Amino acid sequence: MNQHQVIPVQLTNSREYTDEQIISMFLTTSSRSKYTLRNYRRAIDRFRQFISFKPLREVTWQEIEVYKISLLQGFCAKNQRSLSPAAVAVLIAPLRSLYKWGSDSNIGILPNNPTTCIRTPKIQVNSKNHYLTKREVSLLLNQLKAQGERNYLMGLTFVLMGLRISELISIQWGHFHTDPSETYNWLTVADGKGGKQREIKVPQLLWKLYKEYGNNGSILARDQRIFPLSSRQIEKIIQKAREKINLGKQVTPHWLRHTNATLALLHGASLQQVQETLGHSHINTTQRYLHTVEQMKKAAPDYVEDCLKDIL
Repeated sequence: MNQHQVIPVQLTNSREYTDEQIISMFLTTSSRSKYTLRNYRRAIDRFRQFISFKPLREVTWQEIEVYKISLLQGFCAKNQRSLSPAAVAVLIAPLRSLYKWGSDSNIGILPNNPTTCIRTPKIQVNSKNHYLTKREVSLLLNQLKAQGERNYLMGLTFVLMGLRISELISIQWGHFHTDPSETYNWLTVADGKGGKQREIKVPQLLWKLYKEYGNNGSILARDQRIFPLSSRQIEKIIQKAREKINLGKQVTPHWLRHTNATLALLHGASLQQVQETLGHSHINTTQRYLHTVEQMKKAAPDYVEDCLKDIL
């Protein structure tokens, strides 16, 4: 044999990996936030249960398509309640990521990607009106204040800083810091969507409330979570406040994020400033709010009215 001949190395047979090991490797190598990883795990487990834990290597695109249809039609739920296209898309996304990762030629753990021909359910963009008016913000915050200092602080943080619920839950006292001149305070969002980190300026009023909340002894260690609650608990707090004031809107924590973006753009913030605050990867996502704001300021009917004022 030629001394320069390359001898191929026999890699471990991918079939030696169990499905649990494959999923664990996928989640470990992902750069997503811990909350996203938790949701990915739940979505993958839900699919595996649907296919009676058939090996991931043997899953066909037809089985994933049937799963998608079953979610849309409610066949997967005990109460036969169908899921919205957006909710189904959230459950399918982890499967796409898993198979794309596992079938990559550099990974080679899964023989193919059966999700390539699965179409994501068409999602209607209906979030453009998911914001509160100034009066509604006041009503909601006052109700949260009546519930207690903590709930008011959470609500105000949502409105003023536009955080996602997972980002609010992750806040630790050590995530706050001042700028070099010690003039302003900032929050490091350490675990944003996609595992991305960003800095958000903390309004002075909000910082004052955080200091008062921290000084009451409830927050001591820098690595202690300020709001040690689950997403569901916070959603229920907002829901309770909403119901108390008969708001008439199905307000969620994410509505308050929409409200932040809408009010910021309406009162002079640039598109780039809002993008940085909200942590959007693409400016197109932020532009949806701009379209809503532009319509608020002056829509086509306003121009027609201006033109015809002298004859009306």
